Amino acid sequence: MRMPTPLLESQAPWSNLYGGVGVATWRERMRRGLTKAQEIAADLREQIASGELGGGQALPSESKLMGHYGYSRETVRAGVRVLVDEGLVVTGQGQGKYVREDYPPVVWNWTTLESRKRHETAVEGRTAGDQWASAVADEGKSPRQEISVSIVEPPKHVHAALGLPEGGLAVARKRVRYVDNRPYALADSYFPQELVSGTPLMEPRDVSAPGGVLASVGLVQAKYRDEIAVRMPTLKEAELLALPAATPVAEHTRTGYDADGKPLRCMVTILPGDRHKILYEVDAD
Repeated sequence: MRMPTPLLESQAPWSNLYGGVGVATWRERMRRGLTKAQEIAADLREQIASGELGGGQALPSESKLMGHYGYSRETVRAGVRVLVDEGLVVTGQGQGKYVREDYPPVVWNWTTLESRKRHETAVEGRTAGDQWASAVADEGKSPRQEISVSIVEPPKHVHAALGLPEGGLAVARKRVRYVDNRPYALADSYFPQELVSGTPLMEPRDVSAPGGVLASVGLVQAKYRDEIAVRMPTLKEAELLALPAATPVAEHTRTGYDADGKPLRCMVTILPGDRHKILYEVDAD
């Protein structure tokens, strides 16, 4: 980070921000509509955008920032807090502040994801498990999942999607999904209990079968219905995915039906907005 000669309390390094010459006075700063804290945030934001402060790099200490800008500790903290609230800066161990690291995006082709062709060509060992693992492996990345299985009364929207009776239970397969050992997504699949009891889906491990596990027990998904909602994460989601502040997530709910329209599965996937790219094709007919 550039560290020019410390300035007086009433001055600011406007040449850094606006490409001008000299130092702005208090009146000039007020005319531009920035407070001192906003001025600090704007300067640091520009350095992050230009790559001068790179992902994972520690910000200078509060003392250095105080000397750099000539402002009080509280003003410096307020300026950095703006960037924390924006998600550009995160708090690390020991309360240090770091530039948020970028996650290489995983590309999801929803046109082919969970297609019969993908299920039929799954390779035990390399793409064992659901089609998420196959898609990640196809990108040359390493997939891993932490899986838990339980019998639950599902959330209301899942209960409705599965057409369960009042008090009806579902088998829940909950997964934290990692790409190259970094948390990337949450995926919870719910199945009507009576449909999957005694099947491999009750086992807390990666399971696969030619054509898909459901199809292997006579439950063939003929079509899907997708719903996508974009929102801020819950506290639990933020913790499981190690999300920095101000990171929205996409909630993708996919319900699978058999040829008669009977719901067989409802999967709710939480996709952080900073590490996913969605691709799909739609016929113009």
